[in-house]
Amino acid sequence: MFKQVKSAIFWYYLFKFRKRVISIVLLMVIALFAGVIYGDVVQYLKLTNKLQYLEIAIISKWLIIIFNIVFSVYLFLTMFKKDEFVEEKKNDKIFKKSKEKVLDEEKKEEKFTQREKEFLYKKKIRSKADLLVDR
Repeated sequence: MFKQVKSAIFWYYLFKFRKRVISIVLLMVIALFAGVIYGDVVQYLKLTNKLQYLEIAIISKWLIIIFNIVFSVYLFLTMFKKDEFVEEKKNDKIFKKSKEKVLDEEKKEEKFTQREKEFLYKKKIRSKADLLVDR
């Protein structure tokens, strides 16, 4: 029973964060390929006797590997914080929109005179499309 619960939780989070997990896996694969490509580049430079470029090759290899590892760690650490931040942001937006809506309605009510309000509520303004639909 416990194994099923663990499996369900694992697959839930894997599905929920699949974009980030795929990004992390791809970054790690790129880091591994950097080591393989570096080996080929070193062999090529030795064969062509261009050993002055070995320094550039090793620096670029480690820059790629370190960048990918650091970025993967960042993605992993911010994986769970993102949901909390997004929910708070949505709640703030909803609160702001509702507050703005109330303020806009109050301003609209203040702008119109009693006669204008009666006209807006009683008279229907119809466009050509509405008239065509009625036919």
